[in-house]
Amino acid sequence: MPPIRVDLRSDTVTRPTPAMRAAMAAAVVGDDVYGEDPTVNALEARASALSGKEAALFVASGSMGNLVSVLAHVPRGGEVILPSETHILNDEAGSYSVVASAAVHPVVENARGEMPIEAVLDAIQDPYDSHSALTSLVVVENCHAHSMSRPITAEYLRALRAAVPSHLPIHVDGARLFNASVALGLPVAALLADADSAMFCLSKGLAAPVGSMVVGSAAFIDRARRARKLIGGGMRQAGVIAAAGLVALGDDEFGTVARLADDHRRARTLADGLAAQAGVVSPGGCAQPTGGLLDPARVMTNFVLYAIEGGDSRRAAYVQQMRAQGVAVMAYNHGQVRAVTHLGVDDADVDAVLAASERALAVTS
Repeated sequence: MPPIRVDLRSDTVTRPTPAMRAAMAAAVVGDDVYGEDPTVNALEARASALSGKEAALFVASGSMGNLVSVLAHVPRGGEVILPSETHILNDEAGSYSVVASAAVHPVVENARGEMPIEAVLDAIQDPYDSHSALTSLVVVENCHAHSMSRPITAEYLRALRAAVPSHLPIHVDGARLFNASVALGLPVAALLADADSAMFCLSKGLAAPVGSMVVGSAAFIDRARRARKLIGGGMRQAGVIAAAGLVALGDDEFGTVARLADDHRRARTLADGLAAQAGVVSPGGCAQPTGGLLDPARVMTNFVLYAIEGGDSRRAAYVQQMRAQGVAVMAYNHGQVRAVTHLGVDDADVDAVLAASERALAVTS
């Protein structure tokens, strides 16, 4: 196979920017387990300020961030209400069960990536019924990956918070929360105003090489920090990697938040081009449940989900033909193909992907 020239499998394949590499090389460090790494402390303070929460915690990954959040919120045997297609349920190796001893109650989400609020209320267990697990947490994923990475609005979270009992915390799996912020034109703090805690990744569209942030109240972060230690997540001179996150979250020309709008624009251009190609159809599922032609208007962030007419065998051949041309896309859930734009993809790359798709469709027809 030729080398990958355009990698659209995920925004996790981004490379750190020159400014990030320089900041990492020059980072002032200390022992973070002792709370003495000044660069980590600065990153946590920045995340706290941007999220509007009292405190923040630097962790190695988004999966770790979600796990320590579940550990901090949910007692042993407690139950978590979450979307049926959420990352926590499907893509984190069952850590909620294996490590946190939590049960889950999946709720089928709608085409906007939202759990219907009435369905959430129906899922809450009677706390006085000894037959039932104790409902302990509600999770919202923002952006919601399987709906074409749709951003979840502040209005939805406000309505959810008003509907569920006040003692029940809401956690936002915000792996791509800044994509939602840019797409909706709202600061992250506004999107989290009605959440008790959240996790967001630095290593996806924001292009840092590693790391995620957990935010919430000071008491919650104390519990999450203990949970991070429990699962082996204590890091020592972590400022070397935290420095890249500080650059990413900066509001100068080196920050990578504002440029997410370029990824969103390119994803829409890609969707427009794919929709015009014979053999590309709606991805189905909650990404576009009506079937028929791909609807580019559903692309609001950096995900394009689509399907190939002819079923799984043609999809596999299509993905292989794309790879033979140096373009990597992902065979995704529910018979879909996933293409994700990011810092490493420019306008010329989008044109090249569309041309490669045309050839791959012709070869596999």
